[in-house]
Amino acid sequence: MAGDLFIISAPSGSGKSTLVNRLRLLVTNLEFSVSYTTRAPRGTEQQDREYHYISRTRFQEMIQQGEFLEYAEVFGNFYGTGRRSLLDAQAAGKDLLLDIDVQGAAQVRNKVRDAVSIFVLPPNPDTLAQRLRERSRLEGSVLEDEINKRLAKARTEIENYRQYRYIIVNDLLDDAVDALTAIVVAERARRQGAPPDPETARMMHLADKCRQANIIDRLYPVLSSFGVLDMHATRV
Repeated sequence: MAGDLFIISAPSGSGKSTLVNRLRLLVTNLEFSVSYTTRAPRGTEQQDREYHYISRTRFQEMIQQGEFLEYAEVFGNFYGTGRRSLLDAQAAGKDLLLDIDVQGAAQVRNKVRDAVSIFVLPPNPDTLAQRLRERSRLEGSVLEDEINKRLAKARTEIENYRQYRYIIVNDLLDDAVDALTAIVVAERARRQGAPPDPETARMMHLADKCRQANIIDRLYPVLSSFGVLDMHATRV
C-alpha cells in the first residue's frame, strides 16, 4: 500500500479514543477511518464524527455487498470499517489509522499483512472500572451490570495481546500519547529508510521500548491484575 496502516485496539474504557484524538493533533498526513455502527449515539456523540450510525438492515446490506474491510458484533451491536477508507488513503498516499476491536483487527491483519498493530491496556481492573463509571456518568447513567460485562470482556480481549506488535499501558496519559506518537514516527522512518535525525532516533528508541518483546516487565503486573498470565508473559 502507499502508506502505513495502523491498527489500534483496546478494551472499552482504556482511553483509546482520547489517545487517538491527541495523536491526530500531533501527527500530519494520517487519515482516520470513522467506523460504522448499528448502536445509537451516546452523550455528545455526533453522526459521522465518532461513528457513521446506520440501521441494522443497512449494515446487513453493506455486508452482502462486500463494503467492509472488517466487521464484528459486540454487545448486540455491529461495528465495521468501510473498505472505501483504505482505498481512499492508498490513493492519497497517506497513512490510515483504524480504531477497531480485537475481532476486527484479526480480520484486517489477515488481509493486510504488513499492518502495524497496537494494543492499549489499562493499568489494572480498578482503574478500568473507574473510567467506565466516569464515562457512564457523562452519558447520563451508571449501570453496574453493563460495567461488569465490559470488565469481563476486557479480560477476554487482553488475552489477545500477543497478536499485537506494540503494547502501550495507559496509566499516565501524556506518556501514552508520547509512546503512540513515537510508534507512528518510527514506523514511517523505517518505511522511508533514510538515516534518522536525532529527534526521530529518540522516537524510534521510545517505540522499540513498546514492542511486545521489550515490554514484558511493564506488562506482567497488568496481566496479573486481570488474571491473564501465561508462559509468554513470564519475567526474564
